[in-house]
Amino acid sequence: MYEQVSHSLLNEILTDLKPNILAQDLSHFYTRLGANFYSIYSLFNTLYGKRDDFKQQMHKLVETMARQYIQRPPHLKQSDVERENDHNWFLSQEWVGMALYADGFAEDLPDLLQRVHYFLELGVNMVHLMPMMLCPAGARDGGYAVSDFRHIDPRFGTLEDLQKLTAAFHKHDILLTLDVVLNHTSDEHEWAQRAREGDSKYQDYYYIFANREVPDMFEVTMPEVFPETSSGNFTWDESMGKWVMTVFNDFQWDLNYSNPAVLIEMVDVILYWANKGADILRLDAVAFLWKKIGSICQNEREAHLLLQLMKDCCQVTAPGVLFIAEAIVAPVEIIKYFGEDAINAKECEIAYNASLMALLWDAVATKNAKLLAQGIKSLPDKLERATWLNYVRCHDDIGLGFDDNDIRAVDYEPYAHRQFLIDYYTGIYNDSTSLGLPFGHNDKTGDTRISGSLASLIGLEAALHFGDQSEIDDAIKMILLLHGIILSFGGIPLLYYGDEIGTLNDNSYLQDPAKANDSRWAHRPRINWEKAALRNTPGTVENKLFSGLKKMIAVRKEIAAFADFNNRVLLDVGNPHLFVFARFEQNFPTNRVLVVANFDSAPQHLNLEDIAHKIHFHGDVIRDLYSGETPAMFNDELVVPPYQFYWLTNK
Repeated sequence: MYEQVSHSLLNEILTDLKPNILAQDLSHFYTRLGANFYSIYSLFNTLYGKRDDFKQQMHKLVETMARQYIQRPPHLKQSDVERENDHNWFLSQEWVGMALYADGFAEDLPDLLQRVHYFLELGVNMVHLMPMMLCPAGARDGGYAVSDFRHIDPRFGTLEDLQKLTAAFHKHDILLTLDVVLNHTSDEHEWAQRAREGDSKYQDYYYIFANREVPDMFEVTMPEVFPETSSGNFTWDESMGKWVMTVFNDFQWDLNYSNPAVLIEMVDVILYWANKGADILRLDAVAFLWKKIGSICQNEREAHLLLQLMKDCCQVTAPGVLFIAEAIVAPVEIIKYFGEDAINAKECEIAYNASLMALLWDAVATKNAKLLAQGIKSLPDKLERATWLNYVRCHDDIGLGFDDNDIRAVDYEPYAHRQFLIDYYTGIYNDSTSLGLPFGHNDKTGDTRISGSLASLIGLEAALHFGDQSEIDDAIKMILLLHGIILSFGGIPLLYYGDEIGTLNDNSYLQDPAKANDSRWAHRPRINWEKAALRNTPGTVENKLFSGLKKMIAVRKEIAAFADFNNRVLLDVGNPHLFVFARFEQNFPTNRVLVVANFDSAPQHLNLEDIAHKIHFHGDVIRDLYSGETPAMFNDELVVPPYQFYWLTNK
């Protein structure tokens, strides 16, 4: 868009670029900068336009983008062009992800390089490596307390090791996802250290106050993220003699994005890792980026403006790179991180579908899909060129952030129902075989989250302990059922490492003082490769899970209806134990797949004729695409065994 004020500023900036930048071939850069500059200028002006150094900071931002464009390797520039020409590439059903810790899945990055075949064997072609940037030895928060944004922690290996792994991934068409921690740094980061030394420039990189007057105003409305281990949102720093905002932990200092220098530094970090070969960048804790007195300091409008600005800058320098929004918030808020009032994602192309994850765990505990179906009805439609990241488990805890109105709509009382789920998954409830652990209990609110591996939460660990083959089989069915939904729901399914072989809780974390107070380490295991080798031994738990998921992934990739184009219809079938939805092929809407899942321990039946008119699902022969078999039928009644799912076609 042409606009005189921004255009004249752009001319001024380009004229003043350093000679070593102007000497480069910037043809694609200029084209993309011209297309995005009005948006970049408008956003930057909204956030920082009242500052005296506004023009100076704008110059620095454009220079940062240009410098990183020059440093972008030729093969990545070529990938950018290819993805620009195929702009819906990431909506394909062919992508299947796995999240893992490099030093948990393997010993380190060189060892991980030797295990790339494992992803190819399973069918995974998107790998999220949990944060590996340099962190302090003890206070690292699982890699999210970064002390240097541009160096790999030596326990993982070197930057050269990562480059070799990236090259191997790209050779096999595997997407690499890396984390960028946007909200905070470690208190051992150079910026924090210089702030401690009294450098006013770097003190302005954080929220630092001489007394409690401002912090106390913030505390009136700000919730606590980790009330058990880090109460309050401010920490007294003895060496400075000042208070620092520390929303997550006392060793993680929140960055002050009201300072444009911070925004430019973090754009530089984003583009740095884009140039190291990341196809996707997971932006951590994006809901917390902007702080405002009198609010909860989450989901502020300015946080969205910052993300839009980061996205526009990335589109200029590295347009083939996608953003994931790590915002575990209510559905009405999470949808905004795609970008409001737009068709194309103007913030992040991908967002975690935390609502679906939590609702699936509700269905497992209640053995019905009432709240699951109700919650999905309340999930707003995403943008056309955006997609969900669907998952059953991840490195984090399970929060029970269902909407109270949805809970009441299915005749549950919100507090009592959440307490039931907490009791169920921590094994207190009489009929539960779950071995989860409480996390983040808040005495003030009664809130508790849940830790634990998929296998231990679902009852597989208890079944193996007691040698109950029937319970073992049921647990395997439930694990496959949950994955059957995330692989067909619409979006990119994200497996969590170890779930594909039934990895149990790892309680060795209790022996490590740095981890003992954080139950999430129970589900951040070091993979036992002897156990993993059993995936090739028929009849073992590992083989049943791995081969089942491998087949599921292969079938998914062949079903065009599973691509994500807002082509899903949720169906009310009158049976609370069944979760049913239909998927339609974008270009051939008569090609459809009916997904049916039974969460109950008893068989259920579904009259296909009753829903046929809703989705035109007629046919003499009904076939399950996953098993390749014809399911049990009597007249028009489909029989759905306990903990069974179907991907049905009438073609």
